[in-house]
Amino acid sequence: MFSCSIFLGISLLNILRGFYVSACDYSCPDKPVLTPSRLVVKHGDPTSAICVACQKDCLPLEESIIGMEASRGKTTSNGTTLTWKVDHLTEWELTPKCFYTDTNDNQCCSNLIVTVYKPPEHVIMRLYETGPLTEGTEYTLECSVQKVAPARNLIVAFYRGQTQLGHMKSTNTTKVPVSGTFSLSYNTSKEDNGAHFWCEAKLELGAEGPKPPPVLKSNDIIVTVHYGPELKVPADPAPINIISGKTLQLNCSAEGNPDPLYNWTLPSNKGHHTEKTLTVESVDVQDGGRYVCTVSNKVSTVSVGFNVIVQKNNLPYIIAAIIAAVVLCFIGVAVFYTFYYKQNKMGKYRLKDVFHLGTVDHTTVPLSL
Repeated sequence: MFSCSIFLGISLLNILRGFYVSACDYSCPDKPVLTPSRLVVKHGDPTSAICVACQKDCLPLEESIIGMEASRGKTTSNGTTLTWKVDHLTEWELTPKCFYTDTNDNQCCSNLIVTVYKPPEHVIMRLYETGPLTEGTEYTLECSVQKVAPARNLIVAFYRGQTQLGHMKSTNTTKVPVSGTFSLSYNTSKEDNGAHFWCEAKLELGAEGPKPPPVLKSNDIIVTVHYGPELKVPADPAPINIISGKTLQLNCSAEGNPDPLYNWTLPSNKGHHTEKTLTVESVDVQDGGRYVCTVSNKVSTVSVGFNVIVQKNNLPYIIAAIIAAVVLCFIGVAVFYTFYYKQNKMGKYRLKDVFHLGTVDHTTVPLSL
């Protein structure tokens, strides 16, 4: 209902005829033209609109009813042009109406669509979970929006960092400020550990609304996510061959939250080992077999097995054989030199033979004459 009516240029004759705004005809060919046709106004702000009541089907002013009916504001006229102004629009629901009486005594009307909006006072992000979250578990994110109008233009979006997780539109058609809570189900992963979750409330008010649209962001929620160990090495590695006497190192590093614990099972049952890297100095044949590393935290447990084959070290025997062969070869060469080369190549010489070879032959050779 309208609490106040403003009529301009009303003649006593037309009052007696009984023309009322309630008998409006919205299909007149020459209906009133409002500029703008739709107003979007922030609650408490000033606003105005102009109405050209008619252009060709108007009666003389003294015989016609031309007016602007509104529950707030003031109207001034200049012929068939009306100007409606409000200094502070504080009413949530109003529909100003411009009208006139045409030549057929019909009351032609046009309504001014007015949207009064109010950005939310507060936007609060909540996660009803105490302590760390667990990977692979579904949780409910809640975004509470307080005192916003009109609710039908409200869009709430959820974010993880700068990535939108989803959005939803309010179905409330109330024009006065209301509060509401919006929920989103979310399944956590290890990548969410340390992530920021938040939401925002936005009023999408159309082409006539403010640009950019009013947006209010919530608080951030930083989550801790517990997740089971993930191996950084193959869970079923290829068999490992190693020569006895060498150092054996096996690694089963894993990542998890909370930090995982390590436990090794050795084929030789040598001690209790809790490091991510197992080191066995100078392995022997009895150290061969299956080594199992178990990695666990409060979320889950994984394991990795290593098959180790220890081979005897034959290198010392090979080296000894090579040395023996070299020694035998050296001895053979020495014997050959002593008993063959010196006897046959250098020969045997006696001292008297040396002097005999130096005697001069004095045989006389006759001369031929």
